[in-house]
Amino acid sequence: MEHVTIFDTTLRDGEQSPGASMNTAEKIRLATQLEKLGVDVIEAGFPAASPGDFEAVQAISQKIKYVQVAGLARTSKEDIDKAWGAVKDASNPRIHTFIATSDIHMKHKLQKDREQVIQTAVESVRYAKGFTDNVEFSAEDASRSDRDFLCKIFEAVIDAGAITVNIPDTVGYAIPDEFGELVTYVRAHTPNINKAVISVHCHNDLGLATANTLAGIKAGARQAEVTLNGIGERAGNTSLEEVVMSLHTRRGILNLNTGIVTTEIYPTSRLVSMITGIVVQPNKAVVGANAFAHEAGIHQDGVLKNRMTYEIMEPETIGLASNRIVLGKHSGRHAFRSRLNELGYDLTSDELDRAFLKFKELADKRKELLDEDIEALIAEEILRIPDTYQLLYLNVVSGTATVPTATVRLLSEGTDMQNAGFGVGPIDATYNTIAKMTGTESKLMRFSVTSISGGMDAQGEVTVRLQENGLMALGKGTDPDIITASAKAYINGLNRLAYLKRNPSLKADERNL
Repeated sequence: MEHVTIFDTTLRDGEQSPGASMNTAEKIRLATQLEKLGVDVIEAGFPAASPGDFEAVQAISQKIKYVQVAGLARTSKEDIDKAWGAVKDASNPRIHTFIATSDIHMKHKLQKDREQVIQTAVESVRYAKGFTDNVEFSAEDASRSDRDFLCKIFEAVIDAGAITVNIPDTVGYAIPDEFGELVTYVRAHTPNINKAVISVHCHNDLGLATANTLAGIKAGARQAEVTLNGIGERAGNTSLEEVVMSLHTRRGILNLNTGIVTTEIYPTSRLVSMITGIVVQPNKAVVGANAFAHEAGIHQDGVLKNRMTYEIMEPETIGLASNRIVLGKHSGRHAFRSRLNELGYDLTSDELDRAFLKFKELADKRKELLDEDIEALIAEEILRIPDTYQLLYLNVVSGTATVPTATVRLLSEGTDMQNAGFGVGPIDATYNTIAKMTGTESKLMRFSVTSISGGMDAQGEVTVRLQENGLMALGKGTDPDIITASAKAYINGLNRLAYLKRNPSLKADERNL
């Protein structure tokens, strides 16, 4: 079977989903999991976008050992210099440079003619080639570009040293037959195309990203650019899990394979959702909560007799039923550290002490902890910005015959505060009280609650999105008590807003924490 390279851009294009920005620690954690998942290339970010993005890409390059790490760059020496500075420590660094090739982009955005665009692309690829042989070139908005011009620019950049040429459906405009024909045309009319790998990068504006990607692969593309859960600009990108499991499930037809460890798909999907706060829709293919659920009686009868009657994949294949960890209140520090290392966390002695203390507190409340619980604990206790506010105490009275009342005690920059308030429900009362104590004028734009794992004693995970004076912040909190988790999420969001207020110089792409 031929190999299809999986180029994961969750950390770059995926992070461009509104409100999905990640801090450096979260990016390193996700990159570690992507390496465990078995992707071939991690596009770690856009180093020229901000100092924070540069530092994150650099840290990932130093951490990842077995996977190519790519940095995105526009066709300018300044961008390429920053991209190389960020990825140069990787074991196999890649520079990914791009320029638009459609007439509408060239005229209105670039204000360049075709020859100028080709010259710029060639010069940039040649300059990047001075740093590494691993150079990728993307023709932005390729699906709306003139086909012959596309072939001409690909021929030129391959001559200049590009070993991967990418055909993006940047605005999700193509339909599968059309996109497959475009790949076929490029293969047939680019004289030196045999010297490069053809890549495809599709967006989901018409819901066709996966279909277009598979059409491109069927036509001869051998790299797919994807994100976990399909997150990304606007309607998102091609979903990694959908492409990989399509190739896996229908390999008899497509005769292609990937290096993906499929049992790591679900844990990685869960991690992306936890870090970004973007909940996976229940009916999402492969990783959605309903993907392997059966409610109709006919379906249930068939599955009980033979699972393959209504399941074309086994849930175990994507790791849905195999991500268990037997840790409880009797577990020791060594077992806890060992499991953290398996999950990709390399904590300092002080961080381990803090995490272990919280682990013991949680283990006293639950008989058994799963990997998801450990992930949530680390996200809340270790991978977080410094706190302006800290929850010390929460007591809520609620019921059908009483006015919901919340008593809250907070530590605010060393000051111990306590107050009480009312609301239409226990969470509303809690939020009203916290808002009164902190003096916040933020608006609650989104509130969602999910269960981290199964069981009656499962932890609840609450995600909120707060907006204040043009700033947007994500807040996350976990606790077996859903009201406490809600309070933690709200306070976490307020802490992120406070951080943004203290750092007004942050660029726009860093502001959506």
